[in-house]
Amino acid sequence: PTRFSNQYFKLLLTRKWKVREWDGPKQYETIVAGTRLMMLPTDMALIEDPKFKVWVEKYAADQNLFFKDFALAFGKLIELGVDR
Repeated sequence: PTRFSNQYFKLLLTRKWKVREWDGPKQYETIVAGTRLMMLPTDMALIEDPKFKVWVEKYAADQNLFFKDFALAFGKLIELGVDR
């Protein structure tokens, strides 16, 4: 994904990811329109854990919900330690 959207969550759910066979660190890969995409084990954990997968499914189905929740979390992150 090259723009801010919920495409990451859609890719996690809709693509068949396989472990990349190479000598480097563990990665998963899939091919989309002739382009190799990769995910890390931490990405795959989001769909392997039932509690996290619920959120992946919600965000894949509802981009506005993802944007809303992201904005709230990001706001907290960048304001951490700021006195008002």
